[in-house]
Amino acid sequence: MGEDSPCFFMADDIQSIEDLLNLTGAKSAQKTVAGAPSVQEVFAEKMSEVRLKEKEAQAEHQAKTLKVPYVNLSGFPISPESLRLVPKDQAIALSAVPFLFTGPEVRLGSTQPTAPAVKELLFQLEERNKAHGGVYLISEESLRIAIKAYDSLPQIKQIVKGVKVTDEELEQFQSQLKSYQDIQKVIQASSITDIITIVMAAGLQFGTSDVHIEAEQEKIVIRFRIDGILQEVASLPHENWKKIIARIKLISGLKINVTERPQDGRFTIFLKTGDTDVRVSTIPTTWGESVVMRILKPSAINVEFEQLGYRPLAKKKLLKEIEKPHGMVMTTGPTGSGKTTTLYAILRKRNTSDVKIVTLEDPIEYKLEGINQSQIDHSKNYTFANGLRSILRQDPDIVMVGEIRDLETAEVAINAALTGHLMLSTLHTNDAAGAIPRFISMGVKPFLLAPALNAIIGQRLVRKVCEKCKDVVSPSAEELAFVKKVVSEIPETSGEKTSPEARWKFYKGKGCEVCNNTGYKGRLGIYEILVMSDQIKAAMSESISEYQVRELAKQQGMTTMQQDGVLKILDGLTTVEEVLRVAGEGA
Repeated sequence: MGEDSPCFFMADDIQSIEDLLNLTGAKSAQKTVAGAPSVQEVFAEKMSEVRLKEKEAQAEHQAKTLKVPYVNLSGFPISPESLRLVPKDQAIALSAVPFLFTGPEVRLGSTQPTAPAVKELLFQLEERNKAHGGVYLISEESLRIAIKAYDSLPQIKQIVKGVKVTDEELEQFQSQLKSYQDIQKVIQASSITDIITIVMAAGLQFGTSDVHIEAEQEKIVIRFRIDGILQEVASLPHENWKKIIARIKLISGLKINVTERPQDGRFTIFLKTGDTDVRVSTIPTTWGESVVMRILKPSAINVEFEQLGYRPLAKKKLLKEIEKPHGMVMTTGPTGSGKTTTLYAILRKRNTSDVKIVTLEDPIEYKLEGINQSQIDHSKNYTFANGLRSILRQDPDIVMVGEIRDLETAEVAINAALTGHLMLSTLHTNDAAGAIPRFISMGVKPFLLAPALNAIIGQRLVRKVCEKCKDVVSPSAEELAFVKKVVSEIPETSGEKTSPEARWKFYKGKGCEVCNNTGYKGRLGIYEILVMSDQIKAAMSESISEYQVRELAKQQGMTTMQQDGVLKILDGLTTVEEVLRVAGEGA
């Protein structure tokens, strides 16, 4: 071989070449010119190039095997516009990066171009941008280069996940969606991207609190919870499920390829009138997944204390308790009974510049101006109990804890209530009387609980008769008997008085455009307020039962939820069916 003959070698020959360098002494050669690389450095660089070429060749061969196009992104001008299409964390999770976007064309590079999650991502990019796309196989080195490109573009703002519904679109949809039946007609002729937009726009239009999208064997069911009642509003063919769930996961920051475990996410609906957050929950089911999207409208929680629906005597009682400088005020009831709304209304009532209020929530669903809100994080051991201890070092006047679930949190909360703080929280019990035995069953000592508790609120939400179509009706014999029985049991000590039976009026909604022919529009609370009297405190022991607490409370003049509901029936606000539905005949 001549002096100028080229020398060819493969990566497998590394060891023999290193031996050759050792034999010739080249490995220990010093730099002969200032700043010039040594033979060893040149060799290392050449070997790195060889390895990269080999890996690119392998990737190109793999692309031919899979029958997909191949691209080498080394030196490729990846545009900022393409990177904006997919967040960096999602690109890393899916090993897929958009490397070209011209408007009508979008190209996606991935080390796993045939993976279902990558195919779904391409579909979503095509749908969202009204573009034609393709997936290219890229090497690990190309993926590294593309991911690194995110870091070199500081001008790219954090990508906001959400659904953009313009005011013009909303107005157009509202003109088309006069009833629930119209939703089915509109979405049938729409793309997957538009379907989600239409569903969310319809949810806002009809005052929906939760949107349920569920995969069944032969169809996809869309249901709205309106005024506490689930109503089926549309269905789609089951073959659209993968596209629907991928679109939801994409906008809410969930992992598209994770289907076997629950996930929680969030996205925002952007409107000129104000942004609305949507909390997303998915769980695996037999035929796919069940998705629940809770629409967190600020207006839904901006209820003032005076608007909660307390009757005058109950309102006076509760106001006295929440104005105290210390003690505990608890709200009880099942999920969806309005406990959070009640607590926030109390906080707003007490929120003045001379009062420091701190909350501990899981999660923070609504932002309250002038109040310090903190969210627990189990992954960092920031639990209700630990968080509450930290909050008390902040010198608050009022503390709100989202829920008391265990003895540790209960004990910290009780100690706070006994040492000069007003504590607000919730407890999952059926009624106010059940809160005391629940605390004791957790392990709380009665002698500590008795002086700490100020009041316990039991509550439910009933639908209001539609004001537009309400009309006087004659109750059935059973309904009249139920109302008479409940009214007769209202304790005289409560101070509540009803009009003579001859003047009673019962109302129902006939059904109209305003209430979507349901006869109901909006909701109001029915309440019972158990104030801790001396008699109840004296009776508290490890063995006190819910029945004993309830009877003592009635003797002190407590109006039960059922009685409050019947009084609101006679006020023309709701119906017998509603009170029976939420408070029960034997309550």
